[in-house]
Amino acid sequence: MAHPKRTLFLMLTDALLINLALFLSFYLRLSEEADLQAEFVKYLGTYLNAAIVSTFVLIVTFHFFGLYKNIWRYASVRELLSIVYAVTVGAALTVMAVYFISPLRLPHSVSVYFWLMLIVLIGGLRFSQRMRQENTIFAVSNKSQRKVLIIGAGDAGVLALRELKKRDFQEGVPVGFIDDSKSKINLHVQGFPVLGSRDDIRRIVENYAVDEIIIAIPSADGETVREIVEICKETRAALKIMPGVYDILSGKITVSSLREVQVEDLLGREQVSVDLEEVAGYLKNQVVVVTGAGGSIGSELCRQIVKFFPSKLILAGHGENCIFDIEQELKNFPIVTEIFDIKDAGKVNLVFEKYKPYVVFHAAAHKHVPLMEVNPEEALKNNVMGTNNLAAAADKNGVRTFVLISTDKAVNPTSIMGASKRMAEMVIQDYDKRSETKFVAVRFGNVLGSRGSVIPTFKKQIMAGGPVTVTDPRMTRYFMTIPEASQLVIQAGAMASGGEIFILDMGKPVKIVDLAKDLIRLSGFEPGKDMQIEFTGVRPGEKLFEEILTSEEGTTATKHKRIFVARPNHIDHEAIEGLVQKIRERGSYMDREEINTSIRTLLPDFGKTIKT
Repeated sequence: MAHPKRTLFLMLTDALLINLALFLSFYLRLSEEADLQAEFVKYLGTYLNAAIVSTFVLIVTFHFFGLYKNIWRYASVRELLSIVYAVTVGAALTVMAVYFISPLRLPHSVSVYFWLMLIVLIGGLRFSQRMRQENTIFAVSNKSQRKVLIIGAGDAGVLALRELKKRDFQEGVPVGFIDDSKSKINLHVQGFPVLGSRDDIRRIVENYAVDEIIIAIPSADGETVREIVEICKETRAALKIMPGVYDILSGKITVSSLREVQVEDLLGREQVSVDLEEVAGYLKNQVVVVTGAGGSIGSELCRQIVKFFPSKLILAGHGENCIFDIEQELKNFPIVTEIFDIKDAGKVNLVFEKYKPYVVFHAAAHKHVPLMEVNPEEALKNNVMGTNNLAAAADKNGVRTFVLISTDKAVNPTSIMGASKRMAEMVIQDYDKRSETKFVAVRFGNVLGSRGSVIPTFKKQIMAGGPVTVTDPRMTRYFMTIPEASQLVIQAGAMASGGEIFILDMGKPVKIVDLAKDLIRLSGFEPGKDMQIEFTGVRPGEKLFEEILTSEEGTTATKHKRIFVARPNHIDHEAIEGLVQKIRERGSYMDREEINTSIRTLLPDFGKTIKT
C-alpha cells in the first residue's frame, strides 16, 4: 500500500499542475484574440467549471491508473504510457463534463493544449525523479575507480548494465560494450557505447584501464566462450561471466549471479527444454522414490522433482551423511527419508509396501571404474542384484514407472562397472516384459562436478600446486552438467512406454587433457609453464573412447530432440535369473575368474577384447 503522506503530497501537487495546465491552455487560446480581457470574462464561467471538474476527475483517474503507486525513480516507458493513458482518459472526461455543465463549451484548441500541458507537467514531475536519480548515479560513477567492460550488447548485457545501475555503480561503472555484430559497433546502449568486437578487447582494456570484464552471452557455444576467455586472459582485467542456462533454473539473472568462469561454460551446452505439462502429469500429487538420493545425480533429481509438487518424495540412500544434507536442503517440501541398502531385498520391499510409490528413479550404484576393478563382487551385488531387488519390489507393489540411471560405460563394456550397469539394464528390460510396471533405462556420459569426476580432482591438484594428472593424451569422454542430465532423465520418464533404453544427446566428446588445460588457465596459470600436466597411463577397465550404443541397438528419434531411444535387444530371462541367483548365493565369495565367467553368460564378449 502506498504511503498516505506521499500520496497526499502527490495529489496536491497534481492539483496545482492541473490548474496551471488549464490556465496556460486558456491563455494560449485567448491570447490570439484582439481583446484578451473581454474574451477571458466571456469564458470565465467555463474556466471555473473546468478547473473544478478537471481537478477532481483527473486526480481520480490518476489514482485509478496507479500513478500514485509507482516508484518514479525507476520510471520507464511503461510508466510514461500509463501517464499518457491516464491524462487522455481524464482530459476526455473533463471535456465531456464541461460540455454539460458550462454555458460555453471548451474551445477545441484549449482541449488540445490542456492535454499536451498535462502530459508535459504531470510527466515532467514524475520523470524529474528518474532524471535526478540518473544524475546522482553518474555523479557517483564518475568517482568510481573500478571500470567494467561488458561483452555482449544483447539482452543479457543490458540486464548486467541495469543491475549495475541499481547498485549506483558501486561495483563498477561500464566503459562500454563489446559485440561482434558490426551493425552495433559505434552505437550506444542506454548511453554506453559499443566500442568494438572481440578483436578489440585487448586494446580497449588498455586504453580505458578496464578492471573487470563481464561475459554476458549465456547462449554462446563453448568454442566461442573459450575463444573470448583466451583473449581476456591476455589482459590484466578480472573476468566474470553470466551464469549458464543450467545455473538459472528459475528467477531472473542479477549481477549478484555473476561468477568466475567455469569449465562448464566452455562446453556451451544447449538449454534443456522440458515439457512441463507432460512431466507434471506423471509426478504431480504422486509418491516418488529416488534411490541414491544423496549422490550427485540423485540429489539433483530430488531438487527438480519437488518443483512438480509430488505428494511425497522418498529420499532413499545408504550413506546417512549425504542423505542428511539433501534432507536439510529440501526440508520445506513433502519429503520422507529412508536409510537402507538396496542389496537388502526385505527392507526394499518393506519400504515399497509402506509408501506404494508411483514413480521410482533408481540412481543408487557403484560407479567408480578403478575401485570396482579391485572390488568386482561389490559391483555385481550392488548394481545387478540391488537393481533386481528394486525391480521386484516395484513389480510387486504396482509402481507405474521405474527409471534406471545408466551410463555410456555400459556399451561394449571393458570394465566390471560398465558390465554391471549393462546387466542392470538387461534386468529391468526383462522385468518390463512380464510386469505391468513400465521399466526403462536412461543412458548418458560423465557429469561435470559429480563426486569422483575429473573436475574436482583437477581442482585439488591445482590448489596443491600441481602437477595435474591425466591418464592418456587421447582419453576422451562425453560430459553433461548435473542439472541438464537430471532434467532429461525426468523428461525421459514421462515419455516411457516400457522397455526402452533412452540415450541422452551428450554433444561432442571432449578430450580430458583439454579439460585439464582449460581448468589450469581458468585458475590463472599457463599449462606446461606454471602448471605441469603428467600422463599416468590408462587405468584397469578404462577405455580411451566411450560409446553410447552397441552395434545391435541403433537409435530412433523421440519427440524430444535431446533424447533418443535404442532398439531393444533379445533378453535371456533364464540367464538373467540364474546370474542374479548366483550373485545372491555366492556374492562376496566370487573370485575374479568366476565373476568374468558369470558375466559372459549375458555378455559373451566381455573380457575377450579391450576396445579403445
